[in-house]
Amino acid sequence: MESGILLIDDDPHLLSALRRQLGDRFDITTARGGEEGVETVRAAPTPFAVVLCDMRMPGIDGIETLRRIRDLAPDTVRMMLTGNADQQTAIDAINQGNIFRFYTKPCPSDRLIEGFEAGIEQFRLVTAERDLLEQTLTGTIRVLAEVISVNDPAAAAQAARLREWIRLLTTEFRMPQRWQLEVAAALAPIGMVVIPPADLARLQRGEAPGPAERALLEHIPEAGRNLLAKIPRLARVAEIVYLQDRGYDGSGFPADGPVGADLPLDARLLKILKDLLHATGGAPLSPAAFEVLEKRREHYDPVLLPKVRTCLEGLARKEVSTTVGLAPTQVQPGQILAYDLRLANGHLIFPANTQLSSPQVERIRTLARVFTFADPIRVRG
Repeated sequence: MESGILLIDDDPHLLSALRRQLGDRFDITTARGGEEGVETVRAAPTPFAVVLCDMRMPGIDGIETLRRIRDLAPDTVRMMLTGNADQQTAIDAINQGNIFRFYTKPCPSDRLIEGFEAGIEQFRLVTAERDLLEQTLTGTIRVLAEVISVNDPAAAAQAARLREWIRLLTTEFRMPQRWQLEVAAALAPIGMVVIPPADLARLQRGEAPGPAERALLEHIPEAGRNLLAKIPRLARVAEIVYLQDRGYDGSGFPADGPVGADLPLDARLLKILKDLLHATGGAPLSPAAFEVLEKRREHYDPVLLPKVRTCLEGLARKEVSTTVGLAPTQVQPGQILAYDLRLANGHLIFPANTQLSSPQVERIRTLARVFTFADPIRVRG
């Protein structure tokens, strides 16, 4: 939803006149000068549909003002109003400010009205197309995650754990939100769909893979990349998935992949987190898991590995100390399993890191009336 039109000029009389002329047709906000205009855009709860900016102002001029506004609110339609309509000014405004309309003073109100209406319609078209694409992309990712969950619940639970760590690391490292990395973590196992169901069942039971199965497992990242590359805006995610098992030293799949700093940062981070998760063996994160990675530290980014350890070691100590055992009747929806939940015969019911839903809690209680669990039910406190 657009939040109206912002007028930027250093002349308060002009701003008052424009508000009187146009205020009954548009939601008008004014700003005295470029700095105030930029701050108004920065503080706005929603983007302005249109910004009309004067060219000659004290401090930053109109071109620089519109350039900064473009960085803050790229969907906002930008227009310029100037009393110095020389050719170079117009060229700079178009090239640097990406303006939609260029007006000279004095400008009749009917021309501004026509321009504002066209600008609002352009804003609506751009935002509607983006929202549709984002909703479609979000829905596609959700469906793929559900496919993984149905095909391999243990992999889905591990992916949820990876996303939890990534969000923590993003906060601790003060990195920009890395949505592609979160999506790659969620969809990293998507290539498992190429594994025949009978083979997948044997792997889930912990049986050692045969030569043919090992070959399929090695190429899971490639299968995942090929699936995701067909989806618009997921090209970077597909690359991260493809390189998820590539070591910093050139080990792992693919054999001819990039090495060292040429590996994308997100792929290097996902490699560390995946191997750390594997080192836990389905148990809560513990300091011992970090030692497993330290023994083969050449596989990992030498800068990222100690940062990840510093950030997550505190979490490891907390998880080990706050894991609690419960009877089936004490388990509640929303609790997260600290360990795999298996029957005494080894059959996996729910993998570690599963956040239990009401139906899953009911299933646990029903099974407990007939079967014996291999170990007590332990959840994160």
